[in-house]
Amino acid sequence: MAGVIHILKLCVGAEAVEDLIAWQRTRAAQNPDGLPRHVTRMWPRREAEVLNGGSLFWVFKGLVLARQRILRFDEVTGADRILRCGLVLEPALVRTEPQPRRPFQGWRYLKPEDAPRDLPAARKGDDALPPAMSAALADLGLR
Repeated sequence: MAGVIHILKLCVGAEAVEDLIAWQRTRAAQNPDGLPRHVTRMWPRREAEVLNGGSLFWVFKGLVLARQRILRFDEVTGADRILRCGLVLEPALVRTEPQPRRPFQGWRYLKPEDAPRDLPAARKGDDALPPAMSAALADLGLR
């Protein structure tokens, strides 16, 4: 049986988790079945591992702050007729402990042992700290 691997992606254009939630509620960010999706250029080679319980971990302004379970991959053909990969996501966003990440292009695989832990539901507002302060606390091991 395949192991589990996650995907790490920058959330470009979003300042906070609430911005991503608002975007995913728009029709442009949804599949015809109403589930949120993120379209990316490359298809994951480790598809079986991702679909074995993997999540898309979102990086906001240098910090991983949330994740969504990946349900499936759909083929998406753009207006330019180029085939892309649609990551179909579970609607629920799970907030995570802030974890610093340097900028990168595209997406990266993330091993489960390197993924930040989920925050308890009662702490969902923890990402309200300024990003620089949250990153400094995480660097010190205090968050």
